[in-house]
Amino acid sequence: MRMKFSRSSQLLLVAAASLVAASLITACETLTVDFVFVASAKAAGANNYGEINVFEINSESGRMRQIPTSPFPSEGRNPVAEAVSTDYQNLFVVNHDDNTIVQFIVGNDGKLYPFNTVNTPGIYPLAIAASKSNVFVVDTYQPLPLCSPADPCSGSIAVYPLTAATSSAPIGLGTPATNPAVNAQFWPLTLSGANASHVVVPTAVNVLASGAYVYVIAYDSSVTPSAGYVFGFSVGSGGALTAVPGSPFAAGDQPSAIASDAKSAYVYVTDSVRGDVLGYTVGSTGALTALSGSPYPAGNNPTGVVVDPTYAYAYVSNATDATVTAYSMSNGVLTRLSNGTFATGLQPVAIGIDPSTNHFLFTVNFLDNTVSDFELSTTAGTLLDAQFSPFATSAQPVAAAAIPHNGTGGGVGSK
Repeated sequence: MRMKFSRSSQLLLVAAASLVAASLITACETLTVDFVFVASAKAAGANNYGEINVFEINSESGRMRQIPTSPFPSEGRNPVAEAVSTDYQNLFVVNHDDNTIVQFIVGNDGKLYPFNTVNTPGIYPLAIAASKSNVFVVDTYQPLPLCSPADPCSGSIAVYPLTAATSSAPIGLGTPATNPAVNAQFWPLTLSGANASHVVVPTAVNVLASGAYVYVIAYDSSVTPSAGYVFGFSVGSGGALTAVPGSPFAAGDQPSAIASDAKSAYVYVTDSVRGDVLGYTVGSTGALTALSGSPYPAGNNPTGVVVDPTYAYAYVSNATDATVTAYSMSNGVLTRLSNGTFATGLQPVAIGIDPSTNHFLFTVNFLDNTVSDFELSTTAGTLLDAQFSPFATSAQPVAAAAIPHNGTGGGVGSK
């Protein structure tokens, strides 16, 4: 027998179905704890345009899933580095071959909307970091005509003050700060004395959570073996930089990645040649002093380091070994966990921790085009593979950054 419904009954059924659907959608949304933005290059050669793969992390399983319409164009060639604004509303992507920084607005659903593109002062940008007031970018070479790939010289750092957000526009990248010593919009990364003419090759940058000091790691390529350094700067009004006393500081042979803790008390630098991680205490002037027991053993060719903002652990990705090394922290000193080596995808080149709960850790694996994801034990520091990890990217990934789904949370680390 065919059952008949009145119009009012039909409306009630539709309304009930809508409520059920809405509740299911809301439930799914609440399970997304973070969005992770993974930069990758589509193809080699002159048309090396990049993509940004956007993953959402499930708060229960840690499973990562690409959001609808991902990946997004990086708006440039060969993206190599990323940073997010401290309000988590913007993603900054460095495109190496175009000498550009592209600013994306991040939607509530993790989707990316290109907003602004600026050129860097120097040649071949390779690293970026953001504080509440400034964005810092490191170029491989100082600007033409001072330097060129055919006639290389040392790299440089530039500072873009952030303009305030308004009701109709997000924060913006302002005019780069001027260095009065060279009357230009960059600060050279050069040595002094007998080594003043040596070529210094920068590799990464980190700004403290306080925003007071920024550090660039680099190595002297004019000597064999190479000599590593940390260049430290205090950050003044309008982003003006001043070298901290004692800078640059010795940093092994070839530093490859740098990170700092949430309290701006310690800085950690990986050495890709020696296979270890150096630890420093940040002094009242920004000067760095080696921590007790530093350097600490890592794996072969460490390429990334991250410090958990909430729990007393640090992690290093080792490219050659395809592993992560885990450490406990006490007054800045690192102690390698006895069971603290964990397998990743092939050649992890960057590492990060989810900024919402500081409970999930991920690595960007260059050679097998994947992202590995782990659940982090907050009591032991050990890592457990997340459900279905690793996860495929659209091309060879090189960098990552992350934001909380609800717009609040801790920090993120990457190369």
